[in-house]
Amino acid sequence: MSAKDAVRNSILVTAIGFLAGAVSACVSAPPPQNQMSRTKVETAPADLQLLCASAVAKASGVDSTKILPVSSSKLDSRTYQVELDASGKKTSCLVDTDGNVKSVEPV
Repeated sequence: MSAKDAVRNSILVTAIGFLAGAVSACVSAPPPQNQMSRTKVETAPADLQLLCASAVAKASGVDSTKILPVSSSKLDSRTYQVELDASGKKTSCLVDTDGNVKSVEPV
């Protein structure tokens, strides 16, 4: 075997190795559901977020068009916490699934 053939064979083997590595990276299995980085968070329905925005407007005297819900989460089977921005002031609101605002407090 000539030196030229030996170089050609080593290049071919190296290229096949890189190709096999690239293909194996593309076919890896996803992690199990309990090991995924995203978790399911249930947010408050839009109508409950709007009720909180209205309650914050009343409590703070800020125009309701200047109050924006920024996040929400379910605390238990009947209660949601809604975080709002009232013209730069952070406010937290607790509301139940029946639409009763339980509390409005600055954060």
